[in-house]
Amino acid sequence: MSVLLDHLPVIWQGLVVTLQLTVASFLGAAVLGVLITAMRVSPVGVLRAMGTAYVETFQNIPLLVLLTLAFFALPEIGIKADALVTAIVVISVYTAAYIAEALRSGVNAVGKGQGEAARALGLTFRQSLWHVILPQALRTVVQPLGNIVIALLMNTTLAGAISVVDLTDEAKRVNLVEAQPIAIFVGVGVMYALLASVIGYVTGRLERRLVMVR
Repeated sequence: MSVLLDHLPVIWQGLVVTLQLTVASFLGAAVLGVLITAMRVSPVGVLRAMGTAYVETFQNIPLLVLLTLAFFALPEIGIKADALVTAIVVISVYTAAYIAEALRSGVNAVGKGQGEAARALGLTFRQSLWHVILPQALRTVVQPLGNIVIALLMNTTLAGAISVVDLTDEAKRVNLVEAQPIAIFVGVGVMYALLASVIGYVTGRLERRLVMVR
């Protein structure tokens, strides 16, 4: 563990990048995931098909392939961005498929009478979805969403493949200098485990609180 303390500044810098990747990617994925969910439960068949195609596509392509393709292929067609921005966008687009699937299961868990009551009150599809259906659906998928965030955290380690220097990449660099892989990577693994535990604790508390409100 002392080897990590000796290189604490660079390890901390890598941890900050990992947290930036995780938070920014989740926010982007959450917004996109809600939009995809709305498409998947839409009364318009074309939108439902597009939403389904999105989820099926991005759930069946490895994230590493998407990252590599975006980083090396997009500049060839004139689309250039910083490696960190590219990683955030790609991870957001990828994770949105899983968030959309979780939210759709939550929407399906809401009683059909809720939607019928909203329509009887004169609400449009968008209004009933935003004000009636989604708030109830979110209560049922807090823990699944927490698991998705944990998976997202772990997926950020792949950003090193496109030159993003995150916690894992900093650990690799420290190991090149110190040649103590067990101490270094066990220590970094503990950091990831602690972050995942915090996410699990927060979502668990949030889930219990929402259940009490229901």
